[in-house]
Amino acid sequence: MPSNLVLFDHDGGLDDYLALMLLLSYEHIDLQGVIVTPADCYIRPAVGATRKIIDMMGQSHVPVAESAVRGVNPFPRAFRRSSFHVDHFPILNRREHIDTPLLSETGQQFMVRALRAAPEPVVILETGPLTTIAAALASAPDIAAKIESILWMGGALNVPGNVSHWIDGGQDMSMEWNVYWDPISAHQVWQTDIPIILCPLDITNTVQITSDFVRTLSRRPQYPVSELAAYCYALVMHQDYYCWDVLTTAYLGRPDLFTTKEWEVEIIPEGCSQGRTQVTPGGKRITALESVEKETFFDHLLAQWAR
Repeated sequence: MPSNLVLFDHDGGLDDYLALMLLLSYEHIDLQGVIVTPADCYIRPAVGATRKIIDMMGQSHVPVAESAVRGVNPFPRAFRRSSFHVDHFPILNRREHIDTPLLSETGQQFMVRALRAAPEPVVILETGPLTTIAAALASAPDIAAKIESILWMGGALNVPGNVSHWIDGGQDMSMEWNVYWDPISAHQVWQTDIPIILCPLDITNTVQITSDFVRTLSRRPQYPVSELAAYCYALVMHQDYYCWDVLTTAYLGRPDLFTTKEWEVEIIPEGCSQGRTQVTPGGKRITALESVEKETFFDHLLAQWAR
């Protein structure tokens, strides 16, 4: 069972807010703080939506910090604009003030401070690129000893990547977006001894959000969190949408639903395959989530969001 001390770094995509809602529903998790990395979002509305969700779920003691890192390959604008949509949902704007604090220090500075202050090693839940973690480690290598593991939604081990429809030529399309945004930082983290638990496209491709599931969420008006989740998913039901970040987060609540497998993996930092997570003998040994009990997983979401 992973540590109950968790530091969450997300990058403001639609699925990140849903992951935050699931994470905040776990009573056994002692959330040390939330960092927003400016990757799959526009940072100001992403920070606003994050703070409002934390307020909504009654945990305004959890601090939020804005990372100041930058990536190599930008996410498409069509992805990033969802941060504006969520920040302006009426359900998140019924109060005059936001109580959840926004720290003045950068996300990478806060990560260093929070890890050093933690009484025991912390799990970093990462649903965006590894850039903020890499920046924190570069400035304070000692914090590696305070990271129990990094639970990361990222990579594609034995399936194609997911960037093919969104970038011009010159790449071989083998990469997943969270790695591709900053493959250099991902490669740097890969050189450390920090244990990695990976939730790659191999498993997320098997867990698709359905219209029936969204309708079930929307038919529970007595539960504002379910209503908010339904609003979020309604924005993307015109396309195939999978449980990327939410599935990753669920491992902290119900690891018993998953099977895992160890792989030796390297990250390609440059060239036409930059951002590829390649299974390679002698690469970093990581643990990957391999399968999940899908029906029980969706029942779990409905139960956790029934509030």
